[in-house]
Amino acid sequence: MIENQYIDIFNQYRDKIDAKSAPELNSQRDKAFEAFQKQGFPTKKLEDYLYLDVAAEFMPDFGLNLNRVPFQGNPYVAFRCEIPNMTTNLYFVLNDLFHQEHSPHVEYPKGVFVGSLKEFAEQKPEVCSKYYGQIADVNNNGIIAFNTMFAQDGFVIYVPKGVIVEEPIQLINILKSEFNYLVNRRILIIAEDDAQVKLLICDHTVDESHFLATQVTEIYAGRNAIVDCYDLEENSDKVTRLTNTFVLQEESSNVLVNNMTLNTGVSRNNYNVKLNGEHAEAYVCGMVIADRQQYVDNFAFLDHAKPHCTSTQLFKYVLQDEAKGSFCGRILVEKDAQKTMAYQSNNNLCISPNAKMYAKPQLEIYADDVKCSHGLTTGQLDEEALFYLRSRGIGYDAAKLMLMQAFTAGVLEHVRIPRLRERLQDLVEKRFRGENARCGNCLVCK
Repeated sequence: MIENQYIDIFNQYRDKIDAKSAPELNSQRDKAFEAFQKQGFPTKKLEDYLYLDVAAEFMPDFGLNLNRVPFQGNPYVAFRCEIPNMTTNLYFVLNDLFHQEHSPHVEYPKGVFVGSLKEFAEQKPEVCSKYYGQIADVNNNGIIAFNTMFAQDGFVIYVPKGVIVEEPIQLINILKSEFNYLVNRRILIIAEDDAQVKLLICDHTVDESHFLATQVTEIYAGRNAIVDCYDLEENSDKVTRLTNTFVLQEESSNVLVNNMTLNTGVSRNNYNVKLNGEHAEAYVCGMVIADRQQYVDNFAFLDHAKPHCTSTQLFKYVLQDEAKGSFCGRILVEKDAQKTMAYQSNNNLCISPNAKMYAKPQLEIYADDVKCSHGLTTGQLDEEALFYLRSRGIGYDAAKLMLMQAFTAGVLEHVRIPRLRERLQDLVEKRFRGENARCGNCLVCK
């Protein structure tokens, strides 16, 4: 069993893992280790993992940076990611190491912390202990347990009560190594009552090695809090990315999670959202553009635990060549969650005859005064629409591009930063044209 290899590594290097981390992270490892030994990695015997052999993704001989060897150089000089006419506060995680040395000094409102999870644990141990690892249940999934065992640092945003962070925060995750590499990333977002914050995460790969990245994100939204989290994936075909995002929302909070996969090898994204206060609103969206032999799998579970809450799930896939996609969306309306409004939509385009899409929408409702719906469509480009455009003098390729762009527009409409939405529209067009997936304003110096 591949799990035994990592169990041996954990046992052998446990002291080193702890020494290079913080007590608040170390305190979660024993529980995670016990859970991982019981569960192992998810298998295809589980209904939610029918199309992905997770254990096989861990089979190559990966390197791990347990000694926390720092990145040589300044990523702020070597790597630039700009969005025209939009100012962001920029931070870097290199593999799974937060780059502290050249991080900008930003004058945030009093009490706000943005930066290293390890440093946050050292400065605010009581706050870190209150939130870290509390909703990312290690018994929920073996990948979460694995990540919690090995994660030594991460990225954290803490916004105290009543504080609004006006400018978006941008986190760039860079995968860089001359050999096969395994990284374990953590992201923690805490927005207390009446707080507001926006985060843009950009994933990039700058080497041709085989990478495996696990990532666990925890988002806490207090009463009346507003949180936007955008996740833009532009990795190489040699990257396997396994993410788990957990959201806990209190009364009248508003959370948007929007994932856009423009390029990857294998990607599995799990979303687990609990609306735990009345009048909370959640938006979970995803857009996938995949070709060649890429595989993208999205799983979303939204739990309506309180009445008068609203949720929207919207996922769209455009698959070409021999690409494969999978989507499973589940909405749970608990017994006392009356007046719930929950909407789920999954729309898929298989441009090529060899592209495949697997989808399973689910509603589980125990309340009787609700408005819930789900919709699923999978098909090819509308031949009549193509004919209409071509009859107006538009070439086949241009007409096809127009229809694909129109198809993805619904997800981009849920981007609540206008300048970012414009940049994403440009990136989507470039991707459909077969151009370099990297942002036009990115500069990478290897």
